[in-house]
Amino acid sequence: MKLKMGMKTRSRIEVSLIYLVIAIMTVVIIYPLLWTVGLSLNPGTSLYSATLIPENWSFVHYKWLFTSPDSDYLLWYKNSLIVAFVNSVCSVFLTSLIAFAFSRYQFIGRKYGLYSFLLLQMFPSLMSMVAIYILLNTLGLLDTLAGLMLVYIGGQIPFNAWLVKGYFDTIPRELDEAARIDGAGHFGVFFRIILPLAKPILAVVALFNFMAPFTDFLLPNIVIRSPEKYTLALGLFNFINNQFANNFTRFAAGSILVAVPIALVFLFLQRYLISGLTTGGTKG
Repeated sequence: MKLKMGMKTRSRIEVSLIYLVIAIMTVVIIYPLLWTVGLSLNPGTSLYSATLIPENWSFVHYKWLFTSPDSDYLLWYKNSLIVAFVNSVCSVFLTSLIAFAFSRYQFIGRKYGLYSFLLLQMFPSLMSMVAIYILLNTLGLLDTLAGLMLVYIGGQIPFNAWLVKGYFDTIPRELDEAARIDGAGHFGVFFRIILPLAKPILAVVALFNFMAPFTDFLLPNIVIRSPEKYTLALGLFNFINNQFANNFTRFAAGSILVAVPIALVFLFLQRYLISGLTTGGTKG
């Protein structure tokens, strides 16, 4: 009896600690978000506010972003959407092909190719910025969105290939053999068997590669020079430098809106994630 009571007490303590950790993490995550939303509703330019949500809150900064002739926000938004969409689609396609080759075939250099991908992930991307600048300048792609897309797509391949290959390895090879018996070729196996069962991991890759151009500042700052080609991260930086007198409230408004397309893409890919899991469980 005492042992049972002791186990119940221990279980309650563990559950209480779990809830405490969840509560702390919730505050850590939600408070900065609420603070940024309140800052964006502040009609002034000050970084500080007496309350989380200002008493005289206003959408004046959001209105300025979309209606002011001095605002290039919509142009930056369009540039970011183009780069993000192309990066997401091309990364998923190229990564899945590379991962399929490494997962299903034996060829000369396969082992060293995988090791090379792993080795490339050990070095920070900052080390390659000078080489990227020289390469794009040589190719005539400096200060172009095409050059930025090229770097994003190529830079994501090693990590994504490892990630997707690990998932492809879990798909039974018997399905490949059954498809080949039915007359499917290499691409038939890839498109009809592997891709439908790999929707969960491909959805993750698509989401991560869509998010990158919206949140990355360092690479666009190196590649892009013309203001009309800025992405959102690079353009929003102008709101907190001397050119716009450190307008943190306007910066907050622009930052909040960055989450809109990312959230929409997440909601769109969520159904593919669920359907992929269901299909995998049914066919497995």
